[in-house]
Amino acid sequence: MGLRSFFDRIEPQFTKGGKYEKFFPLYEMVESFLYTPKTVTTAAPHARSYIDMKRIMTYVVIATIPCILFGLYNTGLQTNLAIQELGTSSGWRAWIIDTLGIGFNPSNPLANMLHGLLYFLPIYIVTLAVGGIWEVIFATVRGHEVNEGFLVTSMLYTLILPASTPLWQVALGISFGVVIGKEVFGGTGKNFLNPALVGRAFLYFAYPAYMSGDTIWTPVDGFSGATALAVTASEGAGALAGYGITWMDAFIGTIQGCLGETSTIACLIGLAFLLATRIANYRMVVGCLAGMIAFSSLLNWIGSDTNPAFATPWYWHLVLGGYAFGLVFMVTEPVSGSHTNLGRYIYGALIGFMVVMIRVVNPAFPEGMMLAILFGNVFAPLIDYFVVQANIRRRARRHA
Repeated sequence: MGLRSFFDRIEPQFTKGGKYEKFFPLYEMVESFLYTPKTVTTAAPHARSYIDMKRIMTYVVIATIPCILFGLYNTGLQTNLAIQELGTSSGWRAWIIDTLGIGFNPSNPLANMLHGLLYFLPIYIVTLAVGGIWEVIFATVRGHEVNEGFLVTSMLYTLILPASTPLWQVALGISFGVVIGKEVFGGTGKNFLNPALVGRAFLYFAYPAYMSGDTIWTPVDGFSGATALAVTASEGAGALAGYGITWMDAFIGTIQGCLGETSTIACLIGLAFLLATRIANYRMVVGCLAGMIAFSSLLNWIGSDTNPAFATPWYWHLVLGGYAFGLVFMVTEPVSGSHTNLGRYIYGALIGFMVVMIRVVNPAFPEGMMLAILFGNVFAPLIDYFVVQANIRRRARRHA
């Protein structure tokens, strides 16, 4: 008996009136993961398209693959460099690497990839397990299917965490992001905030010692090193050369940072895929770039004798911190962003403006992209409202 026949045979037990009716969301989750959903439009006058929720979410996950692969390499690279400098290694990861005989040589790509994988996998597994449990609970209580949106949320959430994040905090953050950031508003498609960012922001404000500073970015006890963005905020972009960091290093991504957001080129590869498949809207990207370039250039022109971050040029803002990752995977997220064409430009420009404002003016938070996107999420409905009202007034004048 084939797998398709097996699902068809047990389906009546999970549908309405069946013995396991309450567990239909679990059946539907597994069945729709393996096969195309049966709930598709087959007759006029409804529009039909091959782009459904599953395909959209699958495309976004595919777009993150370059960031995942480079994140594994860079996490292992930074960790192996720190171990080489300190001369010590311990823990279960070190035991696995020693057992396999691969070693901690930062010049060995395989050693870097494996070491990075040993940090990535536990965080991702905990995120999937805990977040998935919340998704199933809410789907079961409400009696609807488990939405594929969590596949994207879990991946993005994992990639914006430091590799040193304790697993209990990983679980707490994704719980807050899924429940408070999405499910209390009705689930996927009804949330006005990006749930992955909500979970990350919760951890930042609840446990700042684990989410900021010089000791969290490379998960080796006793190792300390400021991120390129922190150096820029305190000493200016010109000081990065003294730390051995070039613009190309930041563009490629071989610098300290969160698991999957350091490589701008990996993010741009993902962006090209999302734009080609029309999952991402280019207007948001253009608006965010324009807002960032215009405001950072204005601050460069104004200058400051007391704040070296004023002199940071736009091309450094582009490659530092989580700007590129947020631009590609968070700004373009269709649910929590603006839905009118003009509104998308304004929404993107607002985020671009805010990220530079937070990075340069606020000395306590050198990153900025996470809060800027959440700020944009809050104002997206208002932006669309004014755009729609302006269109209504324009049409009224035209037909007066």
